[in-house]
Amino acid sequence: MEDEDLGRRVAELLGERTIATAESCTAGRVAEVLASVEKATEFLRGGIVAYQDEIKRGLLDVAAESVISAAAAAEMAAGAARLFDADVTVSTTGVAGDEAADGVPPGTVFIATSVDGEVGSSVHRFDGSPEEVCDQARRQALVELIEAMDCIPTRGLGSARSG
Repeated sequence: MEDEDLGRRVAELLGERTIATAESCTAGRVAEVLASVEKATEFLRGGIVAYQDEIKRGLLDVAAESVISAAAAAEMAAGAARLFDADVTVSTTGVAGDEAADGVPPGTVFIATSVDGEVGSSVHRFDGSPEEVCDQARRQALVELIEAMDCIPTRGLGSARSG
């Protein structure tokens, strides 16, 4: 599936729900895919690129010791849900550059989703240049959004699972 197809699938699974993003290392790439979907104004509440620690902590209420962790990603997703009053959110934080940060090796990306208050997070290690790491993280974030929504029924529409 191309990213555009993943974006359309996310939109289908949303049903009547809204979505928002909180991105660090992907710097808005996930929101860009969602915004390119037809009728995005009906479901995309917005997104924040929270690149610096004080933005993650101040706007998204990240309290985790490290802002590059699964706990921080989960808090970013929950913070975006509050900030944008969104039913579904996705967040990314990690190290796309060539050097470790906070003891986290390059290519490590934490992704979290929040679907109707249910938050889950994951960690991935991607190879390649910073651009390639960001592209892989964007794609994985979209896949995880689909997986998370596929497991939780859409409000008022029955099961979101496809037969």
